[in-house]
Amino acid sequence: MKPFAALRVTLACAFFVFLAASDLAHAQNALETRRENAAARRTNAAPPLQSPQINPDHTVTFRLRAPSAKDAKVAGEWPNGTKEMLKDDLGVWSVTIGPLAPEIYGYGFLLDSVRISDPSNPRLKPMRSPTTSILEIPGDPPLIHEFQNVPHGVVHLHDYQSKSLGVLRRLRVYTPPGYDQSRARYPILYLFHGSGDNEATWTELGRANYILDNLIAAGKAKPMIVVMSDGHASFPAPGSAPTNTLSRNVIDFSRDLLTDVIPLVEQSYRVKKDRTDHAVIGLSMGGGQSLYVGLNNLDKFAWVGGMSSSVANGSAIAAGALADPKANQKLKLLWIGIGKDDFLLSANQEFDELLKKHDLKHEFVVTEGNHSWPVWRRYLAQFAPLLFKN
Repeated sequence: MKPFAALRVTLACAFFVFLAASDLAHAQNALETRRENAAARRTNAAPPLQSPQINPDHTVTFRLRAPSAKDAKVAGEWPNGTKEMLKDDLGVWSVTIGPLAPEIYGYGFLLDSVRISDPSNPRLKPMRSPTTSILEIPGDPPLIHEFQNVPHGVVHLHDYQSKSLGVLRRLRVYTPPGYDQSRARYPILYLFHGSGDNEATWTELGRANYILDNLIAAGKAKPMIVVMSDGHASFPAPGSAPTNTLSRNVIDFSRDLLTDVIPLVEQSYRVKKDRTDHAVIGLSMGGGQSLYVGLNNLDKFAWVGGMSSSVANGSAIAAGALADPKANQKLKLLWIGIGKDDFLLSANQEFDELLKKHDLKHEFVVTEGNHSWPVWRRYLAQFAPLLFKN
């Protein structure tokens, strides 16, 4: 072989060796880049997840980054509420549910059986120990609890020193559209929340103010003032409580309402003071409280209701009305609503039978639904139009 030809062969071999080495380096660099990207996605530097994601067909996708978790579920206020989630190779759990009907749903994740809120969702249900996030699927046309193009009332926040309990407490007061421009006096509804919630839950999640705005604008409900106080009068800390603490809470809550809240409201707002202009209703724990307060104080309330009420001790809750021979004359309305899938259904049915046994007139309404806010928003929209009519 001529020297020049040998040189060309040598250069060609060197070139192919270079190409092979270059390809190998690029492959190694690409692999390292993928490894670095994957590692970055597994750290706090990873981009935020979209959760919940409402899809065009009203299905909803939930996502949760938890690489070390062994099990994850999403649990919410929709039918068949708990769904298993699947984890991908980046440690992100996800599931798509639905389609869901337009509504506001509370939900949370069960991460290795521990309840947490959705870290990707800034909307939280007001609670004493928040573990519930909020999913809202708008209606078309807007639902009764949604913001509509109608006159709107105002929600006021009050801090007050409860003399009966010796603690600082809070309440919210809704005044109807036109209140500030009027000199009129208004009837008043006392509206109570359930266990674990607080005075903000009926407006932030229950949308009581929008419900009243829309009903009043449609001429279906009379303009009224709505008072929402903190139902936890005896519980020193969040969490479940033994039965004696629950019973004491009802008594302490009633004392705070009658001796502190009602005088504060009557001093601060233009309210009618006749018993026929006073109504009370609540849900779950608050349903037991509203029935106890109303039925044992018929000199102060003519309109009484309970939603999915905690009525384990029905005889004590209704004692005042059961012992009053004029109770049926004093009561303008005693309304009790419960979902057919509510775990408190049997207790409410027993309470219904107790009232029947004593011939205490009332409306007992069993509807679709379970122990959840979609039911209670509908109940408020049913109850408010019944109030303060001759």
